[in-house]
Amino acid sequence: MGIDLRQVVAGILTLTMFVMLGQMIKRDHFDSLQDKLPGEAQDVQVGNANVIEKDGLVKLSKGSKGPWMKDSQELKPCWSRTTFDGIEQSRGYVTFSLTNGPEYHVSQMADAVIVARYLAAALVLPDIRGSRPGDERNFKDIYDVEKFMKSLDGVVKVVKQLPNEISIRDLAAVKVPNRVTEDHIVENVQPIFKSKGNIRLATYFPTVNMRKTTQKSSVDSVSCLGMFGTLELQPEVSEVVDSMIEQLRTLSRKSDGLFIAVDLRVDVLENKNCHGSGTNVAKSCYNAQEIALFLRKVGFDTDTTIYLTQSKWDNSLSVLKDIFPKTYTKENIMPEEKKGKFLEFEGSELEKVIDFYICSKSDVFVPALSGLFYANVAGKRIALGKPQILVPADIPGTSATVTNYLSPYVAKKNHLAYSCFC
Repeated sequence: MGIDLRQVVAGILTLTMFVMLGQMIKRDHFDSLQDKLPGEAQDVQVGNANVIEKDGLVKLSKGSKGPWMKDSQELKPCWSRTTFDGIEQSRGYVTFSLTNGPEYHVSQMADAVIVARYLAAALVLPDIRGSRPGDERNFKDIYDVEKFMKSLDGVVKVVKQLPNEISIRDLAAVKVPNRVTEDHIVENVQPIFKSKGNIRLATYFPTVNMRKTTQKSSVDSVSCLGMFGTLELQPEVSEVVDSMIEQLRTLSRKSDGLFIAVDLRVDVLENKNCHGSGTNVAKSCYNAQEIALFLRKVGFDTDTTIYLTQSKWDNSLSVLKDIFPKTYTKENIMPEEKKGKFLEFEGSELEKVIDFYICSKSDVFVPALSGLFYANVAGKRIALGKPQILVPADIPGTSATVTNYLSPYVAKKNHLAYSCFC
């Protein structure tokens, strides 16, 4: 019987195909990136971690724990009860709402406390309003009412609601800039308060800069208390945040329970046109691929666990997950029985609160977006003794020292929080 050469060739090709397939299965996900970043393997130093640079990508050496920084001691407030004089008899009411997420809440609260204190007015417990129609909540749905009222005892009188005889329609609307000053209150708020008796306050944000100033003011201690000493999560919300953090630490066993939180929201990136890269202009936002390359170049291993503030998974994030497979959003790690309430709809105040507190308590925080979320998470982390806030950049080479990318808020100690904590 003759041998059909076509069958022999087909058999050889089939065998070759299976060999190639086996090699592809063994290969990791970095092939496409390695083609773009060629280079010889060499030892480099990243912070205190020994790493190997190979084919343009940074990989931790065996036995290295990565470029993680140790937490410092939790700071103590510089203000105290003895700082505040006794409150005067209440002469009217200041009402306001907390809006647009906890990064705004802390600033809105500080301004409201300062204004009410200066005017000797009673502060009405605020409601909470999201950016979407219908996202309205009571203060107690997110924050601890009793702890809030106790924190302001002897500083500002707090009432849970306006007296029945005062109509909301009779309140004079007053806008104040974030980090309101005593001079602004005297010139723009006090005359209206004296005329109308009761006001509804709204804070606007001409800047999101939270750097400390060299000028001292009589309202500094009140501002610090309002921003850092009044808002604590109510028990149910706190338990959800803690359970999610515990889950992230469980997933991070190979890195001693350490994880990174990245503020990366696709809808915001699209609005800011963050698709491109490689420009010399200072950037205010970074996309998933840029964040992935940044984290690799400063020495984080591919087994690192990453939490994203993105509400639900988006296909544009796949490049990050290809490089860091342990990348998660809320829907992956929230207890199943809590999803109906806390993931009711994207971008709710509850979702924003979860993101804010996880980013505040993570071992590393990376803001892919500039803005008030970054600034006020930084303040919270400074107070908690968690200084590892890394500001991303387009690193031109193949590796870099992680400490070069510490947030200026920490590296220069110029955040407002350093004026409030000792």
